[in-house]
Amino acid sequence: MQTQQAIELLKRLIATPSPSREEAAVADIMEAELRALGFEPQRKGNNVWAQAWAYDAERPTILLDAHLDTVKPNSQWTRDPFTPEVVDGKLYGLGSNDTGGSLVAMLAAFMHLSKGEQPYNLIFLASAEEEVTGVNGVRAVLSELGEIDFAIVGEPTSLQPAVAEKGLMVLDCVAHGVAGHAAREEGVNAIYKALKDIEWFRTHQFERVSPLLGAVKMSVTGVNAGTQHNVVPAECKFMVDVRVNECYQNEELLEEIRQSVECDVTPRSTHLNSSAIALNHPAVERLVAMGKKPFGSPTMSNQAVMPFTTLKLGPGDSARSHTADEYILLSEIEEAIGLYCSVLDGLKIEKQ
Repeated sequence: MQTQQAIELLKRLIATPSPSREEAAVADIMEAELRALGFEPQRKGNNVWAQAWAYDAERPTILLDAHLDTVKPNSQWTRDPFTPEVVDGKLYGLGSNDTGGSLVAMLAAFMHLSKGEQPYNLIFLASAEEEVTGVNGVRAVLSELGEIDFAIVGEPTSLQPAVAEKGLMVLDCVAHGVAGHAAREEGVNAIYKALKDIEWFRTHQFERVSPLLGAVKMSVTGVNAGTQHNVVPAECKFMVDVRVNECYQNEELLEEIRQSVECDVTPRSTHLNSSAIALNHPAVERLVAMGKKPFGSPTMSNQAVMPFTTLKLGPGDSARSHTADEYILLSEIEEAIGLYCSVLDGLKIEKQ
């Protein structure tokens, strides 16, 4: 698969709507494409994958993963989001940048690498439900893939290696008071009790600060209390967005939060942990030798649910993701194919 083939495939993907949990049509396209390229694709739900060659249990396994799904187009698009259009070297269309460019570049590199012997097993995965971290996405197929020793997750990083990624916890908090009549000195106002905890979330600084990802960031993003003007509210609910650096596991951070506030704290999940890869990992060292600059990424990806060493790397710019008139440069796709091949050709890693 050459660059132009990859671009034509991306155009077909753009023209096929694939919002999260509705990726069946694009999964069909990827399955047919892998078969046409001579592979034997496997599928579970809307996840499609293939092995480059026969599995060798003595060798480590590398996974190339990029997601099929997109967010829904917002109202500010000035173009048809499902009509791929090339203007001045830019390919416009929903999902072109996030993360269709990575998907087709990885497939082209997978095809190229499969032609020669490599010191590892290689799997290409086109995964579903990444944008909603759905249970029928990559988590549903990890057990089917066997033991993975290293993965490159395709996301728009401007082809710079994201060697750390923030995790996420969303907390539902409830402050409890006692209902009473607002005209009399009755009750305990739950809003006032919540204020103390909200102020703690606003100002608290956790001790461990990452050189790549900075401090843990907490933001109160919603508050709900009260039923009518003359009733002292007995309950105040608020939610908190917590972006976690690689110095903490989510469960550890949750325990510290619970010990510091009076309200009830319930996480919606704790499995979206931060991730990091050692700077002396062979893939990172190769990228640095090529002049690439490692950085920490504030945005989340499939890395959050992968329990093995991962690196985020792909064409496009994260700032274009989820925006109106999303695009990717054709030159970025071509460069990505070459970069993936250069990083992976002959790469020697250890089995975990």
